[in-house]
Amino acid sequence: MTWMTTASGGRFDYGTPDLAEIHIADIAHALAQICRFTGHTRRFYSVAQHSVLVSRIVPPEHALAGLLHDAHEAYVGDMATPLKDLVPNYRAIEARAWSAVATRFGLNLVLPPCVKQADIIALATERRDLLPRDGRVWRVLENVVPRFERIEPLGSEAAEALFLSRYREIAAAARRGVAGEPMPSPRYPRLRRALRALFVGDGPI
Repeated sequence: MTWMTTASGGRFDYGTPDLAEIHIADIAHALAQICRFTGHTRRFYSVAQHSVLVSRIVPPEHALAGLLHDAHEAYVGDMATPLKDLVPNYRAIEARAWSAVATRFGLNLVLPPCVKQADIIALATERRDLLPRDGRVWRVLENVVPRFERIEPLGSEAAEALFLSRYREIAAAARRGVAGEPMPSPRYPRLRRALRALFVGDGPI
């Protein structure tokens, strides 16, 4: 068996993911119940809340990519990076899941650099606010300034609601355009897929 049952009762096949089985409600529910840092935080802090934070750091035109940059973890979990390197085939499975999610929501497989930078800023903020102070130097965080606002962790239900609210907010912004102008008729297939996923193709949320 190469598939798992999703929160909505659907099926995600790790070998050949069906895009029709990928729903924002499933992603929100799962990410809201996955704790960042494999649970080694002072309080529960979900991948869903982290994703919302990243979506708010990036420029508005990349908010959807920021929100969904970890969406594949709804299907493969949030494995610690050092462990990923020790598990054969994990990265290939992770890449396949990300490819399915990205295609489903009209995102590029290679995320914009600003998403990675926002992810690192979020990491610096999370380390300050949520992790034990161990005195070690994290090279990835050298010269990275955490956000001024401190993180107040949410429970799973609140994080799920926040994630879905942010998704709807991004959808509304896409409808009117980032600058408040009506969205032009999409001429490119990737943009058409993104708008379809945001507005009509995702089922109830």
